[in-house]
Amino acid sequence: MNIKSKKDKTDNPPSDSKSGAHSKVCVRCGTCCEKGGPGFHQEDRVLIDKGLIPSRCLFTIRKGEFAYDNVQGCLMPVDSDIIKIKGKADTWSCIFFDEPNKQCAIYDDRPLECRALKCWDTRELEKIYARRRLTRDDLISEVEGLWDLIKDHQKRCDYAKIQILIKDLAGSLKNDAWRELAEIIKYDIEIRELVVSKGGMDPEMLDFLFGRPLTKTLPNYGVKVRQDDQKITLVRG
Repeated sequence: MNIKSKKDKTDNPPSDSKSGAHSKVCVRCGTCCEKGGPGFHQEDRVLIDKGLIPSRCLFTIRKGEFAYDNVQGCLMPVDSDIIKIKGKADTWSCIFFDEPNKQCAIYDDRPLECRALKCWDTRELEKIYARRRLTRDDLISEVEGLWDLIKDHQKRCDYAKIQILIKDLAGSLKNDAWRELAEIIKYDIEIRELVVSKGGMDPEMLDFLFGRPLTKTLPNYGVKVRQDDQKITLVRG
């Protein structure tokens, strides 16, 4: 979900395509839904607990991961989990957005950020944007066994550690850094395969439980990952 920066949040209210006049009501253009699903807050927990929004429809931006901050307007590491609704296929468009009809499939049970967003005035959304974020700890820390796997994955695939290794790729420790980074990526791949093959986990749950695969997120750090069977190849660029 993208929002304007503070300086221009009220300067240009949306134009009503039918009348051509500026509007301060939602005209159902769908732009906000197409730019990404909302982040979840404590107030949204009931939507997940009651199954109104299934966990398989969510993904996690893990603590320390680079993500686009909609208020600051730049990529920066997040200071806690951000749980969001998945996009459709390879797009950011919210999976609950009915594009042909410009409708939300869960409108009556939409999350807090969706309720707060007014594209012509984002002040209400800015107030709640980084407040009381819902985390995996809140939702699944009491699931015996699974939570231990998630904590171990977070520790071994820590983004702060990954950033240090990426910096080392340009220095005298580059060979060790390449090897260690490749091992981290291999572990990230294998733990996902393990919980599906041995634990019977729904593959659609993986991005929620373990965050997005490192093979998809590391390009944001300038490292591309190629996987050929069991071989991991890293390329800077």
